[in-house]
Amino acid sequence: QVQLVESGGGLVQAGGSLRLSCAASGRSFNNNNMAWFRQAPGKERDFVAGISWMGRNAVYADSVKGRFSISRDAAKNTVYLQMNSLKPEDTAVYSCGTDLYTAAQNMGNMNPKLGYWGQGTQVTVSS
Repeated sequence: QVQLVESGGGLVQAGGSLRLSCAASGRSFNNNNMAWFRQAPGKERDFVAGISWMGRNAVYADSVKGRFSISRDAAKNTVYLQMNSLKPEDTAVYSCGTDLYTAAQNMGNMNPKLGYWGQGTQVTVSS
C-alpha cells in the first residue's frame, strides 16, 4: 500500500520556524517531482512549493518565497519543507505528494486531486 505521511506540524508563534517531513512508503517517488500544498479553513488547496525529481529545481508560491525551502532525501524517500519567519496567514493543513505527470517547469500547476497525497499535518501560527 502506497502511503505518504506528513509530520512536524504544530503550534508556533509568528516569526518562528517549523520543519515538515513527508515520508513515503510502498513505492519510491525518487523519479517524481514532488510538491507541498496547503489548505486553510474555507479555502482551496493551494500550491506552496515543488521540487524536481533530482532535487535540482525548486519552485515556490510568491507568498512563501524567501521564507520556505523544499528539499528531498532520496535515500529516505522523504521530502521536507523548512518554514521560517512564519506568519498567521501560513496557518493551514500542509500535505505533500505528486500527481505523477507534471513536468518540473510546471510544478506550480500540479494537480492535488491526482496521484498520491498524504493526509496532511496542521500548522498553526499565532500572532
